[in-house]
Amino acid sequence: VQLQASGGGLVQAGGSLRLSCAASGGTSSRTTLAWFRQAPGKDREFVAAAFRWSQHTYYADSVKGRFAISRDNAKNTQYLQMNSLKPEDTAIYYCAADNSLILSSIRLYEQYSSWGQGTLVTVSS
Repeated sequence: VQLQASGGGLVQAGGSLRLSCAASGGTSSRTTLAWFRQAPGKDREFVAAAFRWSQHTYYADSVKGRFAISRDNAKNTQYLQMNSLKPEDTAIYYCAADNSLILSSIRLYEQYSSWGQGTLVTVSS
């Protein structure tokens, strides 16, 4: 699966951004698409994920209620709407995909086989 992430930028605290992750080649109904982020000097952390075959979405506690996943299956694209952004949301955001994950694995970045190039989100205070 090839992934292309876009939509990052500079925004003031309290603002919003929408990230896009376009997937191609090898996606199926079993594909899990996820977002991770990595701030300077920190480990990569889980942000959100969704299975293509399910309406269920999963979020890190730190973004629950502020971020939301949506998708356009016709375009094979998943979006991450980020609202009420905080300076601590500043990071490089990566989209990731895998075709064989189970629910207990979706928060583990090492379980994903495909990664996009990352897009930088900077939230100023």
